[in-house]
Amino acid sequence: MTTKIDIEHCKNCEVELKGDFCSKCGNPKALKRIDGKYILSEVGSVLNFDKGISYTIKELLLRPGNTVREFILNDRKRLVKPIIFVIFSSLFFVIIQQILGFNTGTTPQNIESPGVMKAFEWVGENFGVVNILLGVFIGFWIRLFFIKSSFNIYEIFILVFFTIGIGNLIFALFGILESVTGFESYNLTYFVAMLYSAWAIGNFFDKKNFLSYFKGLLAYIFGTTTGSFLIVIIGVLIDFLNKIS
Repeated sequence: MTTKIDIEHCKNCEVELKGDFCSKCGNPKALKRIDGKYILSEVGSVLNFDKGISYTIKELLLRPGNTVREFILNDRKRLVKPIIFVIFSSLFFVIIQQILGFNTGTTPQNIESPGVMKAFEWVGENFGVVNILLGVFIGFWIRLFFIKSSFNIYEIFILVFFTIGIGNLIFALFGILESVTGFESYNLTYFVAMLYSAWAIGNFFDKKNFLSYFKGLLAYIFGTTTGSFLIVIIGVLIDFLNKIS
């Protein structure tokens, strides 16, 4: 009498299993139950914590130019991916701002236009997201000021995303300090974020040339000003549509 042996096959590619993992596709023989540890690991993976969020922040603060250059030209595994990084920093800022309710300083005073006021109020409520949009304008101004650079617009946007990400963290940090001390720091925050961005941009292109830092400063100022001008235009259009409706 022969004994029937049940042969297990991979649920993914149907290859016969001879161990805990499929020899062809690497799929495990049995998946573990989903629990709290699994959820945390998935969240960490999505945010690239396993790639070193603290390491990315440290390198971008200490040596932004060399760090971004290294990412673009040589090694893209050590840092959190730039788009993930800027999204993470924006969400972090939004969460902190919603919890603590500190002033972002984005709503001008004594504006007669209801549409413009409404547009700037929206900016204040979605400041983390707006920072990403402003980064697009900053990127185009960087390209104009450094037109002779060998880096293309997409590589420049990598620089901008990393820079804006640190900027979001700067705004969040000063927001926390404002909530603790009661000192309105948004003007100082903008100044610090502007100086960091100018330093990071100049350090990226030519760290030994003062003009490189000055052009980085102008790119940041012109980029944020262009974004503010667009917000005013949107507000005016809102007023116009309200009048004709």
